[in-house]
Amino acid sequence: MNKYIGVRLAGRYEIQEQVGIGGMANVYKARDLIDDITVAVKILKDEYIQNEEFLRRFRNEAKAIAGLSHPNIVKVYDVIYNDDVPAIVMEYIDGITLKEYIEREGILKWKEALHYTVQVLRALQHAHDKGIVHRDIKPQNIMLLMDGTIKVMDFGIARFARFETKTISGKVVGSVHYISPEQACGDVTDQKTDIYSVGVMLFEMLTGRLPFEADAAVSVAMMQVSKTPTRPRELNDTIPEGLEEIILKAMQKDTKARYQSAAEMLRDIDEFKKNPSIQFSYKYLSDDETPTRHFGAVSVETAAKKKEVAQEEEEEAKSPMIPILLGVTATVVVAVVVLLALLLPKLFSSTPAMEVPELVGMSITEAMEKYKEFDFSGHQTAYNDEYEEGIIFKQEIKAGQETKNPKLEVWVSLGAKKGEVPDVTEYQVGAAIDALKKAGFTNWTEIPEESSTVADGLVVRTFPQRGEEVSLATTVQIFYSVEKLEKVQVPNVLDMSVEQATSILQAKGLVVGEPVEVASDKAKGVVVYQDVTPETWVDQGTTVTLKVSSGEAQKTSYKMDIAIPSFITGEIEIKVTLNGETVKTSNIYADIPTWPLTIEGTGIGKLVIRIDEAVYLAYNVDFDKQTSTLLQDNTAALESKYNPVSSSAPADTPSSEPAVESAIAQPEEETTTDTTETQE
Repeated sequence: MNKYIGVRLAGRYEIQEQVGIGGMANVYKARDLIDDITVAVKILKDEYIQNEEFLRRFRNEAKAIAGLSHPNIVKVYDVIYNDDVPAIVMEYIDGITLKEYIEREGILKWKEALHYTVQVLRALQHAHDKGIVHRDIKPQNIMLLMDGTIKVMDFGIARFARFETKTISGKVVGSVHYISPEQACGDVTDQKTDIYSVGVMLFEMLTGRLPFEADAAVSVAMMQVSKTPTRPRELNDTIPEGLEEIILKAMQKDTKARYQSAAEMLRDIDEFKKNPSIQFSYKYLSDDETPTRHFGAVSVETAAKKKEVAQEEEEEAKSPMIPILLGVTATVVVAVVVLLALLLPKLFSSTPAMEVPELVGMSITEAMEKYKEFDFSGHQTAYNDEYEEGIIFKQEIKAGQETKNPKLEVWVSLGAKKGEVPDVTEYQVGAAIDALKKAGFTNWTEIPEESSTVADGLVVRTFPQRGEEVSLATTVQIFYSVEKLEKVQVPNVLDMSVEQATSILQAKGLVVGEPVEVASDKAKGVVVYQDVTPETWVDQGTTVTLKVSSGEAQKTSYKMDIAIPSFITGEIEIKVTLNGETVKTSNIYADIPTWPLTIEGTGIGKLVIRIDEAVYLAYNVDFDKQTSTLLQDNTAALESKYNPVSSSAPADTPSSEPAVESAIAQPEEETTTDTTETQE
């Protein structure tokens, strides 16, 4: 029997069972008897406890991950050095490793692979921002939860980037199939090392294979240094070209050619997700062009191998020019064929471009009935707390953009995921929280309440009440018994971050309601209002509601009348854009002299008025000063379009009619007229 089973570490963590075996530590499931929650405890293996070098590495892990706080990184609760049992107490993750999932599924669809990759990159960016390099990114070190959430764990060989970064004892650190070339050589490593490993992992998810495999680990490490991987599309031709470029850029041998940060790779992935047909035009070396590198701490080439390479190079130098010229010609021909294959369909395509409407907030049924020119049959569904069941909450192509593909990808809400509030009456608060977690709830708050019937510290009631079915995102209020409520003075938390304000209020025994986001000039997340006046004396358990800044300034309305030219008759479409975004589209009859327009914005905005897609007027609108400046008046061009016989003014000359004036007078020195095409 394992000697740790049943042992209580630090007087509070009772070891229940072993759940994992690592290179230098084993992982156990344990119970935190004080907080009454399940935790994971990583205990250093016996053979390393007396080894100062490994103890230093173990302490480095604790130091590294204790400073990290990110939803995609495993949380650290406690670090234990006493009882001769070095251990780290972490959140318990109920899931499987990404490696297990890949082995079970084989090849993942690119959307799913990117869903996991994006989470890993966000976690790494957080760590890199704190100067921490993981150095052992691999699917075995990534947990996958049932809801698709990724948790990066095992910073066992992470170290601060500004400190010593060479390999330990001259050995390669990291798993050989995922290590970067610089790791394999024992060179200096930084955040780009993790980027390489992410590239390898993405390669594996999309092809079902590792880029380099061999019988011996040292052979795999040599391949990481000197061999170019097979292009992913050769193994899985369903991988889009742009995504293949992202993988290969992440896996470049030269760190300067690689993505320089997780944020940079995330930007390319975001561009690809917006347009899966995108091509980045990154250039890569083939195997024949890849310069040979020596293998540093792992291996060196033998003299015989060097001689063989030299002989091959000499033979190539003596080769006749004709095969080379033929090869170059063939390459050019292939390039031309590929180019024509890409361009000709676009040049001769007769499919008209269609403007994508605003679909978010509309029911899928209404969208299918109203926009019959589009195909919504492939829509996806997901639980969403903000939108009711059947309502579209996300669209891949933004409103106002054009597409020739009638198939639109949208996400339709299944409504809020619900669960039944468990009966936790007369539970200890910690046990009540554990019961809520098991029921699927993720938010709760503890509120003291005077009670003469329930013992101190036990739960009196909950809100929502026991047995009530509500959204799992609902904050469940846990009312626990106290003999007498104390009076506390409400602190002033204005201009603090919402996190800091919440912490201060809760420390006083006050309850913080769900923050309300409002438009404000202050930075996003800063408290701009509290509903209980500062320094007021209230009972413990009183709820304080905060309003926090959305980071967007309060929008101001601006009204103006748009003159409708007398030479235009019948029904017309007027489209209004502000800073390139469509804000209003209306179909009207042109028998009215003016069309009233009200828009909202902040600061100074570029306003463009189009009639039947042709630019008519353009203004700079100052929402703060409530003024507008005319930039462009294309009345003459419109007249030549609608009444070409009677109009003598060329389409590209300024209109002879007076410039359209704003409903608000403008400073004369600011008024300009520009008849060039408006650029948005």
